[in-house]
Amino acid sequence: MSINKILKNKFESFVDNRGSLLPLSLDLIPFKPKRIFVVNDVPVGCVRGNHSHHKTEQYLICTQGSVDVFLDDGYNTKTINLNKNEGVLIPYLVWDSQKFLTKNTEILVICSTEYDINDYILTYDEFIKAIENNG
Repeated sequence: MSINKILKNKFESFVDNRGSLLPLSLDLIPFKPKRIFVVNDVPVGCVRGNHSHHKTEQYLICTQGSVDVFLDDGYNTKTINLNKNEGVLIPYLVWDSQKFLTKNTEILVICSTEYDINDYILTYDEFIKAIENNG
């Protein structure tokens, strides 16, 4: 998938004097979730990710703070800024990283597969080879 087709989504939250509720309908996610994790307590300015996947699709949702999501499909690059209650789908074979911009930023990551280290593409050179072999 070309990253030019990737769009940011805004989720409606419900806020009152008791706090905030962010409901997420699994119908909005274009795959059956197999794994969910949270990334938090990341120092401001720190970059996480810096990898791609052979098979795994991920849906990133910023639940607190602000994060820049850098995407690269091997041909084009794109940066999407996510603030609280915004999310983005990251297809497989897209190199991505996240730069945490504010204190207490937190992202929820929903994955299409169980954890498998063999699904990870950990170097950019390996990523480019995978793109060339997939084309």
